[in-house]
Amino acid sequence: MSTVPPAAIGLRRLNRGIAATWWYTASGVIGFQAMVLFIWLTIFGSMGLDLGALTVIGVGGIIWCAASVPLLMQYRHRDDTAGPFVGWRGFVLPIAIAVVFGVLSGMLSGLWLIGALPLFQSLTLLNWPRGVRLRLVLLSMVIIAALWFIDWRTWFTNMDAQAVNAWWLFGFFAITLPVMSVLSLWWWDVLVTLDRARVSEARLGATQERLRVATDVHDLQGHHLQVIALQLELAERLLQKDPDAALEQLRLARTSVAEARQGTRDLAMRFRGVPLSDEIANAVDLLRAAGTTADATVSADAAQAPASVLGPVIRETTTNVLRHGGGRWARLSLVRGDGSWRYEIANDAASDASAEDPGSGLDGITRRVTEAGGDVQLEHGKGEFHLVATVPDAPSEAEVSR
Repeated sequence: MSTVPPAAIGLRRLNRGIAATWWYTASGVIGFQAMVLFIWLTIFGSMGLDLGALTVIGVGGIIWCAASVPLLMQYRHRDDTAGPFVGWRGFVLPIAIAVVFGVLSGMLSGLWLIGALPLFQSLTLLNWPRGVRLRLVLLSMVIIAALWFIDWRTWFTNMDAQAVNAWWLFGFFAITLPVMSVLSLWWWDVLVTLDRARVSEARLGATQERLRVATDVHDLQGHHLQVIALQLELAERLLQKDPDAALEQLRLARTSVAEARQGTRDLAMRFRGVPLSDEIANAVDLLRAAGTTADATVSADAAQAPASVLGPVIRETTTNVLRHGGGRWARLSLVRGDGSWRYEIANDAASDASAEDPGSGLDGITRRVTEAGGDVQLEHGKGEFHLVATVPDAPSEAEVSR
């Protein structure tokens, strides 16, 4: 059984579920930086910089763009409950690369804006506290615009029209680069918040269902136990004075016990009575709500399958996937064979789940299916968990009630 806390498993599964969106966001930020770098080199060419300087600046720009990747990854895996600079060792090197590249490019080109832009861009990718990032972006825009104007008055007032147009274009992208980066990260934060809300909604629904069942069981058993306690107390008082009346109270208490058992059985049958096609559909919806890619195959005559046996099996195996699965994919099927029903579920296994103990609930599944005259096959290979439960068409009531 996994020793990883459930919250950590849920967060890991959440991050997997929207990984494609994250890489789209990160590639957008890096792509925008690369576009600015390309315009940057074009301007340097129009200024007459030699090939050696252009090569140094181009290679340095590639390293600067690559150094932004660790900053983005650290932002993705940040811990908002800790301080903003807890993992400062992870961004010292990328910030140092941005500073060195900016200073080197500024010295080779003589442009103030070129020297300051890499540092401001890298700073916007850090996990700043609430409100600090907005002030940082506004300050960056003001400083970048001021440096752009200074460089323009110094170098580009007497340049040809092509160089001036390139500088105006570069100024637009340079001023908007921090803004576009922050907006991309803000969009990512919105998606993470929405996905967490979706997972929390699924968990809340399951919790509310458990509370409803617990309330029904409490009301049922509490009433019968109170009656039984009163009947036994009365029998104890009448035992010496009126043995026949005491015996009658004992019979009534036994009847109350039978009623309590029947009431509990009826309560359980209310949940077992859900059609198996709906059970599997609910399981698929729950898995998808947790960020797992799930699909199912169900026979058209699934309503004839023994729901009293397979219903709890479906629910327990779904819970097992949520607790111990890897969270990427799951497949469910319920098909009819020669005189039996075959329920099958497969999913990717979590890397930290133990193959020897995939979940204590599976022991109850095996016992339930075996008592109904069926059998269970388990396969827990590397990276995959597979369960097949085969149940006869119509298990006897005696087998089901045990």
